[in-house]
Amino acid sequence: MRQQQIDHILTSMLKSHDNVSDLNMTVDKPFQVESSGQLVPVPLNPPIERLTPFQNEIFALNLIGGDRRLTQTLLTEGSCDSSYQLAGKARFRVNIFSQKGCYSIVMRQLATRIPTIEDLNLPPAFSKMTGEKNGIILVTGATGSGKTTSLAAFLNEINETKSVHVVTLEDPVEYVHSQKKATFNQRELGADFDAFASGLRAALRQAPKVVLVGEMRDRETVEIGLSAAETGHLVVSTLHTVDAGQTINRIVGMFDQEEEKQIRIRLADTVRWIVCQRLLPKVGGGRVAAFEIMGSNLRVKDTILHGESEGKTYYEIIEGSQPFGMMTFDQCITDHYKNDLITEETAMGYASRKAIIGRAIDTIKSERGEKTTSIEDLAIDDEYGKEQGERGFFKE
Repeated sequence: MRQQQIDHILTSMLKSHDNVSDLNMTVDKPFQVESSGQLVPVPLNPPIERLTPFQNEIFALNLIGGDRRLTQTLLTEGSCDSSYQLAGKARFRVNIFSQKGCYSIVMRQLATRIPTIEDLNLPPAFSKMTGEKNGIILVTGATGSGKTTSLAAFLNEINETKSVHVVTLEDPVEYVHSQKKATFNQRELGADFDAFASGLRAALRQAPKVVLVGEMRDRETVEIGLSAAETGHLVVSTLHTVDAGQTINRIVGMFDQEEEKQIRIRLADTVRWIVCQRLLPKVGGGRVAAFEIMGSNLRVKDTILHGESEGKTYYEIIEGSQPFGMMTFDQCITDHYKNDLITEETAMGYASRKAIIGRAIDTIKSERGEKTTSIEDLAIDDEYGKEQGERGFFKE
């Protein structure tokens, strides 16, 4: 298979549907794209009803392009990450992985233009985050929840407003930042450094003010990240966790039990913001982001130090700190429902605490003059007491 054929297929896949985010090649399935969160087949000419193991392997090897390191990683570890440029049309983050003796490919389309905080309609807390001078900012969520895009907008704001040195450690480089007010050095795993821990250790000698670590994958990376934050750097990174409380617990869980107290002290001193993201189906098509945002204050620091307890959970602290830029998922989801961005079913399905969302939806419906229950034709039974009295149940 030639380069021109690969590019032709990728171009056809991109043009086949609106809002294409991912391209999927799996054995025994046709070429598929993810459009607005749904996997849909792509009609090609000539048609391909089912991809064979051989076709997928040839496609994968062409995407790797003869790179020995990636080939070795794929053979020894079972998967590899790379990037691919479709000249003049798109860039992709590529993951090739082995399953049941065959290769599958998922390609995430990367935006060619770096979005701004205003473009993405991110919460006001993101603008506050760009003012931090040191510490750790974590953006968390499931794969494909938009963490990288939010971080790109965050770094773009720094690039537009501050004369600082920014070093990024990525796997692979997704958004290419141009040199504006800030100075950017973007390094790619495998090509420019061999592991996040070693790349982060080297970054501390490169005089950065801001360091982006693509992912806090292991204890060593977390430890060096904490040291960097303690020595005056602003460290920005991602984790695959669903909320702020789980993020703290995941980091603490990377260390031995006897180290727990010390790591909690270090986290309490260095964590500035934790942002958790989910993508929700939007009314009329597309998706909208919901956020949980936890900043740092005395109550948050105390809970990180001593753990959650009755009346002192991260959820309750965030819920009561909305005036300071914090928000729970449920508060964000309620706002989306109030603004008609999502349906009631979506709001309930993605809620952290369904009872809270249910009460909030009922309040919004009442304000709009809508029904809050499906139960109808209720009436007081005036005959109930009389009938009981006639039978002697209530006679004195």
